[in-house]
Amino acid sequence: MKGLKQMDFKAPPSTDDSHHERKPGIESNGPQKCSPPGGTYRHITLQALLWAHEQPHTCPLTSGPLFCITDLKLQNIDWQKTSNRQAHHTDKYYSQDLILRRGQSFKFLLTLNAPLRPGDNLGFIVFTGPYPSESARTKAVFPLSNGTRGDSWSAQLVSQNNNTLTISIFSPANAPIGWYTLNIQINNYTLKLGMFILLFNPWLQADGVFMSNQAEREEYVQEDAGVIFVGSTDRISMVGWNFGQFEGDILNICLSILDNSLNFRRDPATDVARRSDPKYIGRVLSAMINSNDDNGVLAGNWSGSYTGGRDPRNWNGSVEILKEWKSSGFRPVRYGQCWVFAGTLNTVLRSFGIPSRVITNFSSAHDTDRNLSVDVYYDPMGNPLDKSSDSIWNFHVWNEAWFVRNDLGSSYNGWQVLDATPQERSQGVFQCGPASVIAIREGDVNLDFDMPFIFAEVNADRITWIYDEKSNTQKQNSVATYGVGKYISTKAVGSYSRIDVTEKYKYPEGSSQERKVFEKAKGKLKPNSSFSPTSGENIENEEREPSISGKFKVIGTPTVGKEVNLALILKNLTSDMKTVTVNMTAWTIVYNGTLVQEVWKDSVTISLDPEEEINYPVKITYAQYEKYLKADNMIQTTAVCQASGEAEVVVERVVILDNPTLTLELLDQAQLRKPVNVQMLFSNPLDEPVKNCVLMVEGSGLLLGSLKIDVPTLRPKERSRVRFEILPTRSGTKQLVADFSCNKFPAIKAMLSVDVAE
Repeated sequence: MKGLKQMDFKAPPSTDDSHHERKPGIESNGPQKCSPPGGTYRHITLQALLWAHEQPHTCPLTSGPLFCITDLKLQNIDWQKTSNRQAHHTDKYYSQDLILRRGQSFKFLLTLNAPLRPGDNLGFIVFTGPYPSESARTKAVFPLSNGTRGDSWSAQLVSQNNNTLTISIFSPANAPIGWYTLNIQINNYTLKLGMFILLFNPWLQADGVFMSNQAEREEYVQEDAGVIFVGSTDRISMVGWNFGQFEGDILNICLSILDNSLNFRRDPATDVARRSDPKYIGRVLSAMINSNDDNGVLAGNWSGSYTGGRDPRNWNGSVEILKEWKSSGFRPVRYGQCWVFAGTLNTVLRSFGIPSRVITNFSSAHDTDRNLSVDVYYDPMGNPLDKSSDSIWNFHVWNEAWFVRNDLGSSYNGWQVLDATPQERSQGVFQCGPASVIAIREGDVNLDFDMPFIFAEVNADRITWIYDEKSNTQKQNSVATYGVGKYISTKAVGSYSRIDVTEKYKYPEGSSQERKVFEKAKGKLKPNSSFSPTSGENIENEEREPSISGKFKVIGTPTVGKEVNLALILKNLTSDMKTVTVNMTAWTIVYNGTLVQEVWKDSVTISLDPEEEINYPVKITYAQYEKYLKADNMIQTTAVCQASGEAEVVVERVVILDNPTLTLELLDQAQLRKPVNVQMLFSNPLDEPVKNCVLMVEGSGLLLGSLKIDVPTLRPKERSRVRFEILPTRSGTKQLVADFSCNKFPAIKAMLSVDVAE
């Protein structure tokens, strides 16, 4: 950085110095202070101060004698960005801002016009937020000293080489995170040196987000791509997600999320002061990633119709979402569903330095009335009924963030659930968590925050009812104590394997410990023991052992564009003949159970010999489901089976159809800063053309922004080959994520690991 240019002012400068040339790295912070005769402070700008140095006996504001201005002045500042960013583990951020972590010192060089002399006073002022105050710990004033640092801001003179000082500034490990301004006081005047961003420090034991395991820290803080598990208990699959927390403007956008929150708008001083606490930040973010109460990032939509926005299945990552939110003037981006909210929240948490991961819970309960049971309704014909506010989602995705729980005690430290999907209000706002995973496992539903809801998501009993509209009666059909909260999954550290973390959330299903915890939780919630799910109806309980059993078996691999084949397997469990009436339906659904359209139905009467088992074939043609299948590719089949004079047996299965394969292949070795070609291959499996084909690609470190390619219409059975270029900007293993959509296939996913050589 060059020294200050000579400024030759012919007259006292205006206090509006915006048109003057500024020294890089040194900013005038509006008015500065000087003391005219009488000692009261007036204001003076940096340029005026430099002018006054040339006319040392005259104050440019008062034209009177100037007593306080010293001959000592600042010539240059070198922020040592490269070494500071490496020492603070922030060198992966593409932004050129000075990004630091709290509880750790940073060094910079100050060059003065003369050596520091005894009697010269150098001090610093650091502050954050619009209303900084020392009492709120959002401002600190501290001298340059040779002393050691405590738990507060301090500055140390490391060395002095002629006119150049090496200064080390230390921030406390509990400082609020965000943008800071750093001012210097040289004797009696104040200059703005510049600004920096302060983040959480998971490398530091004194920080509440400290994570000791290096491999986990690399994955949960530094990894900018990953996978999210989706599907159903019968069919778990994964989609790639580009977190992109280090991309150009992403950290700044993430910080602006905090400044758009309800808390900041109501009381900015308190909100900024509380940004030292990861649990506070996590809770605010869980509210701000959805748009339900505020200028939040994403609008949720589970209707199956996404006009006016993007089908949630089409997103490849968080970067496009966050950029769109900012460029639209902080208007909600349309649309998100649970994994989109979770992927975006994960980006923000990691960008701030809070270790975090994405969790998928299969067969996830949405219990609206805190009674730890979810009521599911069918009519006698086998139609699922949208009769309860409770529901069971095929899968639900949330986040875990890693930090201490000083409010609960150290036994609850570690992973904390945060859920940004707007499901239920908490303290009047759609926010959820942090909830300690350990507390969930132990049934401590009385603890903060939102424990009963999250406990129910993984533990609720499922009660099946048959509701007959004609007679306005409903019969409790069955109670399943083990169907909810299955295969709780997250990405493995350092690989794309699925790690099952169910045992972190609950004791083994059916064990005495698990039931004991369930009863403990129920006792703490004190639900009304005579609770009935829907008032005004005649309720019968039938808890007799069924004489028949049934299940759906999927034949082959169901694929979009082909017939779906299943078999209903019915078994007579008795030594008597049984005549069974079977009413069956198939509905296309959204993954959270939202019904879209009935696409098939059938009724049959079957005679079963003693202990006989039969397979009844079910065929659903492409023509039947084609128009109604959503990007989820899910069809829910139900059979209500009734042996004469006995209670019904309800058999249910969600069938997930495979998309045709989308293939990405690298055509050459990827090298840093050298363009390389990637090829996409796709074959139209249908006997009709597919139109409006679009390929969307993104990948941090491989592409700047995202790539959108319009693909020509494909004739029946035609194979498409599209080549595009990527430019790796980071070495190591990077992830390319692609989404292909057309009129017949709303969202086909692919991902490719790219090893980039130096």
